[in-house]
Amino acid sequence: MAIFLNKESKVIVQGMTGSEGQKHTKRMLASGTNIVGGVNPRKAGTSVDFDGTDVPVFGGVKEAIEATGADATVIFVPPKFAKDAVIEAVDAEIGLAVVITEGIAVHDTAYFWDYACQKGNKTRIVGPNCPGLITPGQSNAGIIPGDITQAGRIGLVSKSGTLTYQMMYELRDIGFSSAVGIGGDPVIGTTHIDALKAFEADPDTDLVVMIGEIGGDAEERAADFIKENVTKPVVGYVAGFTAPEGKTMGHAGAIVSGSSGTAQAKKEALEAAGVKVGKTPSETARLARELLAG
Repeated sequence: MAIFLNKESKVIVQGMTGSEGQKHTKRMLASGTNIVGGVNPRKAGTSVDFDGTDVPVFGGVKEAIEATGADATVIFVPPKFAKDAVIEAVDAEIGLAVVITEGIAVHDTAYFWDYACQKGNKTRIVGPNCPGLITPGQSNAGIIPGDITQAGRIGLVSKSGTLTYQMMYELRDIGFSSAVGIGGDPVIGTTHIDALKAFEADPDTDLVVMIGEIGGDAEERAADFIKENVTKPVVGYVAGFTAPEGKTMGHAGAIVSGSSGTAQAKKEALEAAGVKVGKTPSETARLARELLAG
């Protein structure tokens, strides 16, 4: 099994004909992703050749779904057009929308997230400003390198793209059932809690690694959820132990005010919920190994 994405997923790419879209579509195809189409209204009716794989381009998401049966979309659309791209995906009621785009205005993200909620949450939004998600050996929707790990029994949910890659590589000999990069913006779609709920229900996930960052209270809320609802072992890491208070670190989601949002406060909340928390990514990987070894 897998969460959110598997070998049966039929994926389209909004913005596939752009430079980033083409580069990462080629990488997703190399990972085994079943990409059935791209979307660009100006190039509808054409196709793009990816090393012998001819991928058709459609004028819109609804048209692509009708022609291919697509149930997932990966969005590589510039920030000022991203809101409309997500709304189009939501209107088409596609099951999964992975928003890779960085730099989307928080107001725009709040708008399309609220819009999806009003439409009944028929579309799961992952991101924005995220690396996407991968089920190794089955499908890869986003920019996660497909060759740094293998299929296994660890579930990974992470705010950070680069730390997602590092953890997958550190535990590559054990492997992952699914890895989900949720993004670190102040407003996101799928949360730590959503992924934890899915991993708890997945019979092929034995342990979950959860990576957080300073800023906000998402990790504290996840700790409360783990305490009440998660029976599987969870290992955590929180980036930003050395960050100074009151300073934006890296992006607007990582603002620390007093003790709120600090790495130490998040670590304490997670440990109070029974989560083993590493001080470094490598220590976190070691804790996961020890728990799996029994």
